[in-house]
Amino acid sequence: MKIGIAADHAGFEQKQKLVQQLKEMGHEVTDYGAASYDATDDYPDIIVPLGMALFHKEVERGIAVCGSGVGVSVAANKIPGVRAALITESYSAHQGVEHDDMNLLCIGGRVIGPMLIQELVHAFLNAKYNGEERFARRLNKVIALEKQFRQ
Repeated sequence: MKIGIAADHAGFEQKQKLVQQLKEMGHEVTDYGAASYDATDDYPDIIVPLGMALFHKEVERGIAVCGSGVGVSVAANKIPGVRAALITESYSAHQGVEHDDMNLLCIGGRVIGPMLIQELVHAFLNAKYNGEERFARRLNKVIALEKQFRQ
């Protein structure tokens, strides 16, 4: 799978580990930054390239890491076509994809440990959108909201 990944300084260490793990799992990984630890970077600047890659379908899924996961989630959801969620447990990691076609997993590098991060990533990447009528109906309403407020 083509996966994009991004992190600010607070998630930089976790991102570096994830890039290696994802490649070892056989995924094609594009790292959208940060390229080095820099405490002056800002999560909105880091998330835009990854969000645009999702929008343009250059990657199938994305993973974003900041200190709490909240900042990257808020910023990413401003980008059309991005369906991001802050995830802290495995049920939502797969259910968000299966029911809501979530395409960006947001995690807090300072608030959850590396084993849980691995579990969340695994659940997220192995999930598939269900496409059932009720889920498609709801997703279409979300897409309509996005279009309404983009004008």
